Amino acid sequence: MVDEFLEHARVFYFYAAGKELTYISSADLMTRNLDHRVEAAVKIHSKKLKHELLEMLEIQLRDNVKARYLNNKQTNEYVHNDEPICRSQIVIHNYLKSKAEEQEIIQETLNQ
Repeated sequence: MVDEFLEHARVFYFYAAGKELTYISSADLMTRNLDHRVEAAVKIHSKKLKHELLEMLEIQLRDNVKARYLNNKQTNEYVHNDEPICRSQIVIHNYLKSKAEEQEIIQETLNQ
């Protein structure tokens, strides 16, 4: 998503034959990154981290405010649908903020 902040997922999710693979990467899959740079990708093994990454990826895929379709003609049109409005950067910010607040509550409880 290109919104207030330049932000796009560098999460790669593969599902085949009942197996799920999740990776994070230092780059997206663009020619300039694959052919002209040294980049790294790592497999995610933690079930909790996989779950959180997929939640954020799903939020981004629901975006219908700033998301665009890049078609073969490269017209780069906005996504339009009848779903509830989702501006993914705001939703992800709130998602991460609530996660941080949950962690603070857990830490405070453990410190008592």
